[in-house]
Amino acid sequence: MSAILEVIGLDKRFGGVHVTRNVNFVMEEGEQSAIIGPNGAGKSTFMNLLTGYHRPDAGRVVFAGKDIAGLAPHQIARLGISRAFQVSNIFSRMTVAENVRSAVHAQMGMSYNLMRRADRTGIATTDEMLARCGLDTRRDTTAGELAQGDKKRLELAIALAGKPRLLFLDEPTAGMSIDEARGTMELVNRLNRELNLTVLFTEHDMGIVFNHARKLTLLHRGEIIVQGTPAEVRANDMAQKVYLGEHQL
Repeated sequence: MSAILEVIGLDKRFGGVHVTRNVNFVMEEGEQSAIIGPNGAGKSTFMNLLTGYHRPDAGRVVFAGKDIAGLAPHQIARLGISRAFQVSNIFSRMTVAENVRSAVHAQMGMSYNLMRRADRTGIATTDEMLARCGLDTRRDTTAGELAQGDKKRLELAIALAGKPRLLFLDEPTAGMSIDEARGTMELVNRLNRELNLTVLFTEHDMGIVFNHARKLTLLHRGEIIVQGTPAEVRANDMAQKVYLGEHQL
């Protein structure tokens, strides 16, 4: 495997607060990994730096051989990075299919217009994304009426419409029942496997983390303090002291 993402010496301050300190991080193509850490550890800032929502003060973010540090979010998305947010970004009054199709049109550089429903542009790709995410039977359902698990499936379908090579997920099982969380992560596993999609997620549920990530990175006060397989991180004394001990693993 080859590295699809390399983060080198990433630094970010907000005023006098050093929120990311000299972070070095690598992901191989097809990897599925998680970033964990206590509240305030810098996980969201790190994700925002990788996706262009914050500009780093120092360091490089290299995606598929290109330094993307400082690029705008839409430029980074066009290069093949998608992100599904913890707070839903679906259009609740549009149907499931309309939500996905609008994302397909955006990826094609077109604006989606509800008045042009007869236009077939993007239909085939929309149908493919709905089928991959198990939403083909819900295509005409208004998005706001979906259960939490199906809303997350829709978020994933929207993210996939951008044809990403790298997918970031913020708290993918937040607010879900046990069955919904299991179904969502099974879908993520399948997308990772079938599409060779590289996946990086943050998650507070350590059961989800240890069952679905193949590599873990523990952030604490803006620094990476432990990286390794789930077994290696579980056995690490520092990881137990600063975070895992609270979760009774």
